[in-house]
Amino acid sequence: MKEIMAVVRMNMINKTKLALIDAGIPSMTAMDALGRGKGLVDMALLKGAEQGYEEAISQLGQAGRLIPKRAISLVVPDKLVSKTVETIIHANQTGKSGDGVVWVMPILDAVSVRTGESGDKVLDDL
Repeated sequence: MKEIMAVVRMNMINKTKLALIDAGIPSMTAMDALGRGKGLVDMALLKGAEQGYEEAISQLGQAGRLIPKRAISLVVPDKLVSKTVETIIHANQTGKSGDGVVWVMPILDAVSVRTGESGDKVLDDL
């Protein structure tokens, strides 16, 4: 089993949730997150600042600030990893900087608090 963690835009969380449900993967945890990617400067802002636009100049100082995002976490059986990652990417891919990132990490075990079952039995399965 694997944990899939993704950081996506705030406005994409509902689309992501519905896409995962449609794919048969209803269980997930969502958390508020702050972050930024590799891009430190918005090139359109830089161009505007170079042309003397005050609005662009004032926003350039915010280039290193942390942006509100949503982090989601899912633990799925190995056979659902590709489908889950593809679903998250398809729901969030706009082709623009800030679309998000997905990590896949191994999980040693999972245990249901209610039933005491462990392993893949406690995970969503298609």
